[in-house]
Amino acid sequence: MIRILLLLTLFAIQLFAQKKPFDVVETSIPEMRKAMEEGRVTSRELVQAYLVRIGLYEDKLHCIITVNPNVLAEAEERDRERAQGKIRGPLHGIPIALKDNILTHDIVTTGGALVFAGYLPPYDATLTKNLRDAGAVIIAKTGLSELANWVAGAPTPMPANYNAVRGFGYNPYDPRRDPREGNDDGRPVLTTGGSSSGVGTAANFWAANVGTETSGSILSPTNQNMLAGVKPTVGRISRYGVIPITADQDTAGPMAKTVTDAAILLGALESASPDPNDPATSKCKPPANRDYTQFLKADGLKGMRIGIPRASFYTQANPPRRAGAPTVEGARRGGGGGGFGPSPEQQRLMTEAIEILKAQGAVIVDPADIPSVVDQDPDKNFLLWGQCGGNTNAKGKDANCSVVLKYGMKRDFNAFLATLGPSAPVKTLKELREWNITHTQSGSIRFGQSNLDVSDEMDVVADRARYEADRAKDIYLAGTHGIDEVMKEKKLDALLFPGASGASIAAKPGYPTVLVPFGFVPNTFGGPFPQGFDPKPAPFGVAFTGMACSEPELLKMAFAFEQATKRRVRPASVP
Repeated sequence: MIRILLLLTLFAIQLFAQKKPFDVVETSIPEMRKAMEEGRVTSRELVQAYLVRIGLYEDKLHCIITVNPNVLAEAEERDRERAQGKIRGPLHGIPIALKDNILTHDIVTTGGALVFAGYLPPYDATLTKNLRDAGAVIIAKTGLSELANWVAGAPTPMPANYNAVRGFGYNPYDPRRDPREGNDDGRPVLTTGGSSSGVGTAANFWAANVGTETSGSILSPTNQNMLAGVKPTVGRISRYGVIPITADQDTAGPMAKTVTDAAILLGALESASPDPNDPATSKCKPPANRDYTQFLKADGLKGMRIGIPRASFYTQANPPRRAGAPTVEGARRGGGGGGFGPSPEQQRLMTEAIEILKAQGAVIVDPADIPSVVDQDPDKNFLLWGQCGGNTNAKGKDANCSVVLKYGMKRDFNAFLATLGPSAPVKTLKELREWNITHTQSGSIRFGQSNLDVSDEMDVVADRARYEADRAKDIYLAGTHGIDEVMKEKKLDALLFPGASGASIAAKPGYPTVLVPFGFVPNTFGGPFPQGFDPKPAPFGVAFTGMACSEPELLKMAFAFEQATKRRVRPASVP
């Protein structure tokens, strides 16, 4: 990969010496599209400009696993089509990157796992085909947390954005290693967030990228890299050809520098009709022409009712004590997600955001607490219902947590491997675990594989009743008695969450969220820094969450908020 990268970069630099390049830094998709229509730039020249930036800064950021070796040829083909009057779609000639768990038959797809190093899949993911049909040029496959961060849980959880193929990725807003004892193993001082990489988009390595999320892996990196992102309704975008954790919660989604770019990419990712390989794609009806930009209005907040879920997300929550739990604090640490109140700096930003929403005509309903978050019945409290993972939640130790992810990983990963046919490097989750053990000297499982272990001990047939009960409880606590109940009771159009704090509760029923960049907060995660080390501030955004298939309304609100604020700041480390 590095050799290909260097050759492409040198070639691009030689060509650029003959002509002043088009400036791609912070340039939007509509601006690139207009420039190509007017003949001011070609798709090939866009790719060349991005390759130069990759060559200059990738060694600092580690956000790429593979550069598409055919990217210049693909861009030239889009240019030839344009010259002939053939425009494929809204992304014609636009360079887009994919998370490296999304299959591309002509670009190596690894999932960040050594077992897949060098692997060329036998087919394209449905979303890959949709992007190419829309004219996109796939420029690279991005870094990620290995297998979407379902490899190592307790006792040695794998840090976000680490994988065995490329190592750690770094945040462009502070691309340094963490100097603190216990964290000084190469991990970044400022987390990149989640298992998708928004780093390359923030650093202007491409126009936008596609991430995937099971519980936070689009929203968290979007938040941490000052991007606009859409975590869609589960089923809005086909999951066929995406390495899974569980079909119950998995989805792909766009990450971009603006809400407009994210909306354009969302429409290109969605299929015009349900995908026969993914039954969930019949859940939401696409808008006319799959065009989400029609909902982007500067006055889109007028009259919209937006709820403020204070308990747990804005202020500290006090969940009830479960029988046998040593303390309430202990129960919180094992809870099912959501914040326990933002920091003072985050609180200040959210107070400011709420005032801006009011000024733009939104009706603020405050408080609009989520019923399952404040319910004093331990069996009906979302915060006391964790996600089973790691060896502390192996069989016999998993009574008070959901087995949905560990069960789903075995069921759906094995099914995914079967679609690869004879080319699959392993045929089952069990074979993957065994392969990892025999390749530990090569770094296959630096942090262990406790999540894979507890998944593989599940019996897809014998444990189905337990899984179905836990899945029903997930939906009840997060959806029926959670987001649904408060939104229906208060007649809300959206809930407003600080940063990515609402990701977990929205993920379980598969609900959509749109996140918009808004400001910076101190990097205080992980304890104090050594004397003389000055940590840079962390990006922070606000998130609009709704019920299933509400992406048009959420994009409408998010766009209006973005236009009223325009807070994105590009990272200074990659000028």
